[in-house]
Amino acid sequence: MLVHLHVKNLALIDEIEVEFGPGLNILTGETGAGKSILLGSMQLILGAKTSKNMIRENAPYALVELLFQIENEKAKEALKALDIYPEDGQVLLSRKIMDGRSINKINGETSTVSQMKAAAACLLDIHGQHEHQSLLYPEKQMEILDAYGKEEIQKKREQVQKDYETYKALRKELEQYEIDEEQKKRQMDFLAFEISEIEDAKLKVGEDEELEAQYRKMINAKRITESLSEVYELTGYEREGSSEQIGRAVRQLSQVSELDDDLKGIYETLNDIDALLSDFNRELSSYLSGFQFSQEEFLETEERLNLLNHLKSKYGASIEAVLEYKQEKEEEYEALEHFEQNQAELKRKIEEQETVLQKQCECLTKSRKKWAKSLEKEIIEGLQELNFLDVAFEIVFEEKAEFSSNGKDSICFFISTNPGEPKRELQKVVSGGELSRIMLAIKTILADKDEKETLIFDEIDTGISGKTAWKVSEKMAVIAKSHQVLCITHLPQIAAQADSHFLIEKSVKELETQTKIWRLDEEKSVEELARMLGGESITETVLSNAREMKEMAQQQKNTRVK
Repeated sequence: MLVHLHVKNLALIDEIEVEFGPGLNILTGETGAGKSILLGSMQLILGAKTSKNMIRENAPYALVELLFQIENEKAKEALKALDIYPEDGQVLLSRKIMDGRSINKINGETSTVSQMKAAAACLLDIHGQHEHQSLLYPEKQMEILDAYGKEEIQKKREQVQKDYETYKALRKELEQYEIDEEQKKRQMDFLAFEISEIEDAKLKVGEDEELEAQYRKMINAKRITESLSEVYELTGYEREGSSEQIGRAVRQLSQVSELDDDLKGIYETLNDIDALLSDFNRELSSYLSGFQFSQEEFLETEERLNLLNHLKSKYGASIEAVLEYKQEKEEEYEALEHFEQNQAELKRKIEEQETVLQKQCECLTKSRKKWAKSLEKEIIEGLQELNFLDVAFEIVFEEKAEFSSNGKDSICFFISTNPGEPKRELQKVVSGGELSRIMLAIKTILADKDEKETLIFDEIDTGISGKTAWKVSEKMAVIAKSHQVLCITHLPQIAAQADSHFLIEKSVKELETQTKIWRLDEEKSVEELARMLGGESITETVLSNAREMKEMAQQQKNTRVK
């Protein structure tokens, strides 16, 4: 659950830190106090776009930090899949916003916005006006149904997705056969030309490297020959070469080495040098005598290299790549040679896969319809508890013409909220207040299936009051039994259910507007309820009503616990 929120230099917020508790956390305050800013700070962690206008005037940066205590095993598994591991059971998400950029960190390690968003999505869910509106779209309605029957439906959806990918790949392969006879002939001629061009070259792996080394020697032959000839002359026996000089020195030293035993070692060393230099001269002479080639050899080598480089520029960066290209083209040519046969075989495979996919889609539809009946019943019961006194609800199925990774189902929520009226599409019937209550009913039903520990509700009280408000507050309390709930509300009926009550206020200090938040004790919570009930005029009667409302909510909680 979310245990700590730290916001600094964001819009009207100078710096606030909030410790949230389990159960139902209620946030209240006057309109314009900054409740939307607080919610917006959490949405930044969920990947909302940033701008420099968010940063508090004259501040160098804005900072949002959310600290979560991870207790849900499913949440741990989801984080593990993202290579995120809680430290001491906690995960810290932070986003620092500067002029034109942001720095995102998970447990102190820098991350991307998408990584931050994925991690946050495992831990909390925000339900605001946009979320309520999404209920009007068929895609969201399908998502709700699949979540409701998750264990069974998810498995069948995965099988449909797998079979659909196979089907789609076969269809894509068949597209390559959508050519006429003339196109086929042109394509085969071109392939034959490329294959022949490579075959005629009779390529050998490594040949290009050998020829390049040989060509470098040939093109630099004059310089190499002149240099080696001079070296041979300098180290040889002619024109006072070093071999001649050392030979004379050996002869001189041999005459006196017998006169002094100490000279024998020196003589042997000089004799070894003479022998080594002689060997060197023989090797050099052999190299020079073999380093001869004709102009014809040079031209042949140059022509062969040009051919190899031409083929590499067309078909691959190396001879290995050119040969691999040739093999690919041979396979393409063979496929075209057996064009009609391959095309017929592919069509047969597609028909077989269509049969398999159709069967899996039908199984998925069957499961969805089974769970839809159960969901319809629970939604009707939930809506009746939320003061829809006479409501009819139905999930209508249609079969789409084409396959998709989600099967062939198209669904639509139909509802009637008044006696005698026919059921119609949700978007054509409900008001904003009704829509928020329908979403709340659905969230209550899905509460046990939701893997996210923290749920945040904003504008859940849109367009409701009186008895309906009480019903909504009871539903919020039910969800809070299995989840941590943060709820921003203007209704005292909902605020009275709080396990933890926070007040958001805006104040002006030294010509600066600031938003602050703090946790209310029991008495201060009653006073805030009184403000919500009576506005500016808070009388003893209003305070008494607020206290009674708080006690009534507590009694309801105790009754639910029993």
